[in-house]
Amino acid sequence: MSTVQGRLRIAVQKSGRLADRSLELIRDAGLKWVKGHNDLLYRVENYPIDLLRVRDDDIPTFVADGVCDLGIVGENVLEEDKNGGATAEVVMPLGFGRCTLKLAVPPTLAYEGPHSLQGLRIATSYPKILRRFLNDNGVQSDTVVMRGAVEVAPRLKLASAICDLVSTGATLEANGLIAKETVFESQAVLIKSPTGPEPELAHLLESIIERMAGVVSSQGAKYVMLNAPRSALDEITAILPGAGAPTVMPLMGRDDAVAVHAVCQEAVFWETLEKLKAAGASAILVLPIEKMM
Repeated sequence: MSTVQGRLRIAVQKSGRLADRSLELIRDAGLKWVKGHNDLLYRVENYPIDLLRVRDDDIPTFVADGVCDLGIVGENVLEEDKNGGATAEVVMPLGFGRCTLKLAVPPTLAYEGPHSLQGLRIATSYPKILRRFLNDNGVQSDTVVMRGAVEVAPRLKLASAICDLVSTGATLEANGLIAKETVFESQAVLIKSPTGPEPELAHLLESIIERMAGVVSSQGAKYVMLNAPRSALDEITAILPGAGAPTVMPLMGRDDAVAVHAVCQEAVFWETLEKLKAAGASAILVLPIEKMM
């Protein structure tokens, strides 16, 4: 249960790659937050909710211990935080903040698989995740724990290889390193406290989760409307990307054609429209979806 009576608390990253996107998600879910007197606490105007802005590696603990009811954090941080005690429940992936924890080596190290690291020193900010990976592959190596600038370890002779988060690979390339092995794939996730909120706030908590799920579902989704010959309906439905059963409606004065409306969960490219047109579709419209529930 949140430590503030009568209010929910949501923990978000104060600064870093998830900070802005987390606040955007909360705003898109209909929460109007305003900055407080300090940068630690933002207050939501239209609901009894506070946003606690903290270091990312504190978020799993705050949520697991009930200091906060919800939190937005990277899976990599959540996985590294596991210690066998109380843990926060993962509610859903959020689709942003994607990155990969990879093993990277200098070109002078002949890498032919995890066994190539046997007996070597590996620098990382994620020793628990790395140790599980090495144990799973039967590799005995020494771990050098660093809290930043992991990529410089080989140049400084601190380690022979590194295990670090990679988004574009530009930092590795700038330091003469080559990514070789994926250790863990991560994205932002919504987590929930195992203790639950006060009973009178339970409905609000579930409402916020449902809204966030709607925002996530609408990301990248498109609403497609078109006219189609009845004879080509099966072919056109098969072309629509990521669509479930579309809505099919008769066209006034046309027995041979129908209107088709569909929510497409996958990207709709120009090539998709060209295929639809070749199959007989006409008056094709593709619209963005702001909210979906």
